[in-house]
Formats: sequence, C-alpha cells, structure tokens
Amino acid sequence: MSERLVIGVGHEQRGDDAAGLLVARRLADAAASAAPDLRVLEHGGDGMDLLLAWEGAERVFLVDAVVSGARPPGELHRFDAHRVPLPSALFAGTSTHALGVAEAIELGRSLGRLPERVVVYGIEAERFDTGTGPGPEVLAAVERVAGRLLEELASREPHDA
Repeated sequence: MSERLVIGVGHEQRGDDAAGLLVARRLADAAASAAPDLRVLEHGGDGMDLLLAWEGAERVFLVDAVVSGARPPGELHRFDAHRVPLPSALFAGTSTHALGVAEAIELGRSLGRLPERVVVYGIEAERFDTGTGPGPEVLAAVERVAGRLLEELASREPHDA
C-alpha cells in the first residue's frame, strides 16, 4: 500500500497563515481510524525540510496560505504540482523562508525527489499580523479544504481541479 501524506504549512500566530495547520489538524482527527496509510504533518514551510518530509510518500497533499491580490480572502486555489510548476508569486508573500513551498517543489522536481502526485491547495489569505488568528473567511475555507481532501483521500483516485 502506498503512503499518502497531508502537509499543512503555516504559522499559528500569524493570522491567516495558520490555515494549512488548521486543515492538517482537522484531517489528523478524521484520518486516525479511517486511513492507516495516511500521515498528516504540520509544517513551518521551510523548503529543505519539505523535501525530507515527503520522502517516501507516493501522494502528497499540501495546504498553505497564498496571496494573489486578485481574489478575496478564503478563496481556494488547487494545483496539480506534479504536472506543472506552481505560480511562485502566490506563495512569495506568505513564506518566511528563502526556500518556500513553490521553490521546494521545483527543487524536488529537478532532483528527481518529487512524489508521484503532488496536489497543492492554496487558501487566499489577507492578514498576517503576529499574535492574531485567521479571519472568518479563511476559517470557512479551512473547513472546505478539509472536506475536499477527505473526499480525494477516500476515492483513492486522482481528482482534477
């Protein structure tokens, strides 16, 4: 049985940036009994650490806050990152690391260390104030992404956007 991995990326005390972590927590609770081959990780987003985190996983679902400036907070983006590069500008405004999510995926691709399937959910964010929690639109999006991921994981078949 192949391993499936969900990685929630973010920082709990930076407003909407906690979105990925909150999705991971929802899935960890739901997956404990239903999916023995599913690992769920909370991650700070350092790109080099991401390369190690997904090692050995066949299917990876990664969730992070993004900023496009073109969509309202709470809107969802979904990317099949194993097929095409991520739009790195979406992730640039949220990462506190020199090598963030988009760069880690491209480095993994160039090194031959990208899992067979990588799906990235981006939750449009607005506020990154230190010491605050996510806004209501982002919290609602956390629930939507968690639901969609549970559907994808239950089907065991890849979904298209």
